Amino acid sequence: MRTTILRQMLGCACALGALAVPGVAFAQDSTDEGDDASSEQGPQQRSARQQTRISPYIEASQVLIKNLEPGDDLVTYTTVAAGVDASVAGRNSAASVSLRYERRIGWDDDTLDGDTISGVARASIALVPRAVTIEAGALAAQTRVEGTGAASIGGFAGNDDSTSQIYAGYIGPSVRTSAGDVEIEGHYRFGYTRVGAPDVVLGGPGSTPVDLFDESTTHSASARAGVRPNTVVPIGVGIGGGWNEQNVSNLDQRIRDRYVRADVTVPLSPNLALVGGVGYEDVEVSSRDAVRDTLGNPVVGPDGRYITDENSPRLIAYETDGLIWDAGVLWRPSRRTSFEAHVGRRYGSMTYYGNFAYAPNSSTSINVAVYDSVTSFGGQLVNTLATLPAQFAAFRNPITGQIGGCVASLQGGSCFNGALGGLSSAVFRSRGIASGISVDLGRTQLGVGAGYDRRSFLANPGSALGLANGVVDESLWYALYGTTQLDQRSSLTANANVAWYESGANLAADVLGYSASLAYNRSIWRGLSATAAVGLDGIERENLIDFMSASGLLGLRYTFN
Repeated sequence: MRTTILRQMLGCACALGALAVPGVAFAQDSTDEGDDASSEQGPQQRSARQQTRISPYIEASQVLIKNLEPGDDLVTYTTVAAGVDASVAGRNSAASVSLRYERRIGWDDDTLDGDTISGVARASIALVPRAVTIEAGALAAQTRVEGTGAASIGGFAGNDDSTSQIYAGYIGPSVRTSAGDVEIEGHYRFGYTRVGAPDVVLGGPGSTPVDLFDESTTHSASARAGVRPNTVVPIGVGIGGGWNEQNVSNLDQRIRDRYVRADVTVPLSPNLALVGGVGYEDVEVSSRDAVRDTLGNPVVGPDGRYITDENSPRLIAYETDGLIWDAGVLWRPSRRTSFEAHVGRRYGSMTYYGNFAYAPNSSTSINVAVYDSVTSFGGQLVNTLATLPAQFAAFRNPITGQIGGCVASLQGGSCFNGALGGLSSAVFRSRGIASGISVDLGRTQLGVGAGYDRRSFLANPGSALGLANGVVDESLWYALYGTTQLDQRSSLTANANVAWYESGANLAADVLGYSASLAYNRSIWRGLSATAAVGLDGIERENLIDFMSASGLLGLRYTFN
């Protein structure tokens, strides 16, 4: 039955991609560094980017949550919040941020008081136009965590303590210059990710929860020098190299990936070219073992994670070195259309990756990407942040205030659901597809995204994470969002997220999480507005009790314009 469900959902995701209903541009770790936010945009997009919008606000709301399953508890609480939504753009620089602090005040013992910070930010700042750029991004989000490591974003009941706070960010420079006909570029990125430990992790009867990710740092650098076709010679040639290192605090896991390669571009027409490359790569994944008790069992700390034995030797989980190659096709019939597909050999086996971007008009953006990389939860999340556009509008759940799985933008990949699908600490090889479409019709903005992610975990069989070695987790996600201006004073906003997760470690632990909301906003007077919203959230599990709740909100917001 699980195989049938997987095939049906994967078929839906592939069909969305085929119909050009796409979203996140998930590039390879070695090639996605430092894209210039303005280099690929047409005149209409550039003129639209000459603007500044800063909207700080305060708000107060009353929330009512009715548990539909299990039980029928009724929970109510008050929230007070402060935040800012801002977008600043110039000719060569752009930045967007949506940041919110919320305080929840319960009215009874069944409600958890607390504070949350949520937001997403992305910036591309040109220190020297078209030469030196600083790229940065950050994310703060809350997820609900299962014992298998499955995570789902969206709404949460007022008495739900199985949630975890996630923080991630990155920063780094990109440099582009030339020496005669030779173009030279270099990129560096430093990233950091941290996941808070939830108070409760739900697992099936007799099951052992997975080791949840704690924190990591990532370093990624690359450089390349080359000439374009029909300059020095009829074909384009280049040579470059890169270094990627990720350090995960859980059992001191480490990824080291170093490569050098030469590449060639052979034009077949003004719009079509064959591309390929060959090189050498050395990849190593290692870790330390956990502290063991007198019976030889790994010791778990108060946060529910294994305690690292700092004196244990490094244990190799995965290593490969040798020849790498890829060949593909590049098609760019116009500034609005780009298609690139590659097949090759990397990580000791065949690899496939590519992307498709299409803007049929100035109000529609379509993106599809296929990816393959050896990474960690932190590395994948930082890489996803780097693919977000520098100009966007964030969509939030009106009940919880949490950001949704996508942002609204016409400038490329705009979803991060896939990276948040699982919180296991083990390093993995990630392969999948992400897709989405954004439409801006003036009074109405719409978006939909879908994706599939397959994680094959890498761990030393003799370490505390040994049971994860070779385990394959799969997830599918869908996201929809939209807003429309009903008249000069009122608007309607809706968003929904659905995520399905299957753990290879537990054949009866499939999880389906969903969240949907609808909000009506009405301007009252000079920055003061009112909101009425309803929501439905739930988790369906094979070996645990399902959860479902309905919610409602009434609130006031004052925006300082």
